Amino acid sequence: MGQSKDYERIELGALRRGRIRKCLTYFLLTLWALIVLFPFYWMILSSVKSTAAYNAEFTPSFFTLHPTLENYLAAFQSKDEPLGRYLLNTLIFTVITTGAMMLVIIPAAFAFSRLQFRGKNLLFALFLSLMMIPNELVIITNFVTVKTLGLTDDGGNALRHFLGLILPSVTSVFYIYLLKENFEQIPEELYKAAKVDGTSDFKYLTRVMLPISRPTIVTIIILKVIECWNSYVWPRLITTKAKFFLVSNGIQNIRESGAGRDNVPAMMAAVVVVSVPLIVLFLIFREKIMAGVSRGGTKG
Repeated sequence: MGQSKDYERIELGALRRGRIRKCLTYFLLTLWALIVLFPFYWMILSSVKSTAAYNAEFTPSFFTLHPTLENYLAAFQSKDEPLGRYLLNTLIFTVITTGAMMLVIIPAAFAFSRLQFRGKNLLFALFLSLMMIPNELVIITNFVTVKTLGLTDDGGNALRHFLGLILPSVTSVFYIYLLKENFEQIPEELYKAAKVDGTSDFKYLTRVMLPISRPTIVTIIILKVIECWNSYVWPRLITTKAKFFLVSNGIQNIRESGAGRDNVPAMMAAVVVVSVPLIVLFLIFREKIMAGVSRGGTKG
């Protein structure tokens, strides 16, 4: 009887400690979530306040009883800062860049994972070594090249300028590596059986490897879309005319101009419009992103 009571006390103590640990964990996670989400709440709150109400606040107010959408209309109706044009430029840049990159990295990953040619391992090792080069050096080299080819917006040619924006982003060593690792998880016997049946490499890639690797491909596409949407340094470097700005550069231009300083709620509304699509995209596909990345980096 004494031993059973001791066991019960030990179990109750362990259960109590487990509950305390779980409560403490949830408390810290909740506190961290509030800290992380507060800037987004403040951004949305400021965007639905009228300009007069915002300017009249001597101390910040954490809620408003009279929300308004006039700031969103002002953000799109501004002639000096055309937010709609910025969004269109970014959409064109994102779609073309992501599509072009997929056309480059899929054949490259297939070649490194399935094809046999002399010096493949050495070439791939040299290819991976490019990840060690600082981005600043790459940007300088790309800028000199694009400037020499006349692909900046100096001439006012939209097609040439978008070509200058897109070309440096049509490949990615990391995405090729991620997709190659995923392709290598597909049994080699499938490829050999397909070759015996007379299946071409292109047909095997499109009908076997791509459907099996769909989660990783979807993940790469989503991550590339987010990367293009948030791109700032390179577009800012080669773009001087507002009509060619992407949303990141456009928001910065609004902030630096008188419109951003005089009408902060309208600027916040513009930031919300730019930020919400990516947040929604990530929330919808977050499980696919995590699954694709973990699958691409795990063998067996």
